[in-house]
Amino acid sequence: MPSSARFEDRKRRLSGVVAIPVTPFDADGAVDPEIYAKLVDRVITAGVEVVTPNGNTGEFYALDEAEARHCLELTVEAAAGRASVAAGVGHDLRTAVGAARHAREAGADLLMIHQPVHPYVSADGWVEYHRAIAAAVPELGVVLYVRDARIEGEQLARLGEAAENVIGVKYAVPDPVRFASVARDAGLARFTWLAGLAELSAPGYFAVGATGFTSGLVNVAPSLSLEMFRALRDGDSGAAMACWERVRPFEELRAADGNAHNVSVVKEALAQLGLCRRDVRPPSRPLTAGERDRVTGALWPGLLAR
Repeated sequence: MPSSARFEDRKRRLSGVVAIPVTPFDADGAVDPEIYAKLVDRVITAGVEVVTPNGNTGEFYALDEAEARHCLELTVEAAAGRASVAAGVGHDLRTAVGAARHAREAGADLLMIHQPVHPYVSADGWVEYHRAIAAAVPELGVVLYVRDARIEGEQLARLGEAAENVIGVKYAVPDPVRFASVARDAGLARFTWLAGLAELSAPGYFAVGATGFTSGLVNVAPSLSLEMFRALRDGDSGAAMACWERVRPFEELRAADGNAHNVSVVKEALAQLGLCRRDVRPPSRPLTAGERDRVTGALWPGLLAR
């Protein structure tokens, strides 16, 4: 199959719900491989076509290199060809390239490159960072994770010209007007555009060009995330907003205090459902008893209403 055809199929899969699985830990604080595989299988069985191990909901920055590679391998094995695997990579350029090459060898078909965390980021340096990672694995489709409002359509267009395999943008700047402008300046049809702030932002971003969204909530209620996507895809705003209303209390708990408990809320919900332990690693923390009660209130009847 020509490379362009392979990338088109991956772009199609990205136009959906892109799941960011949590990383479950056992009683000793290590990655729990059995539970991890079950959580990945659960979202794929529900109908998710792209899974991103080592995303922020997976506590990427709290994992060491060996753990991140293990999570990627577990995801590829659990997916078993039923869904695309978009390996989260980042840190310094050498580490990111090494992780990208490992992802290719392990069987992933996509990369998601984390927004660089260095405090001094130039536009040209941002382009070169991503270009070098994409060039190291030309067989893999690459998704850019944009959280910096200074990144404009010009930089994305340059990357698209320099690297055929840069095929998607996870846009996580909380400004749908800016998203609409950036997407059109970069090339609306050139990339698959993902609403990178998950379900609460998805209706606004779909209205101006997004065709998929990333989700941590999908760990908890995969059928609801997929129901919302189908409504947005089909232009049924009433059905989409009905899902939005159910999602809102849970997602607002995650977003409170600058997203301090983004992962903790998801893991607490999974613990209440008996799917994994609630443990998180610093700089996250477990929820207090009162916070746990609020998660319970958001789960029933909201997320899990029949």
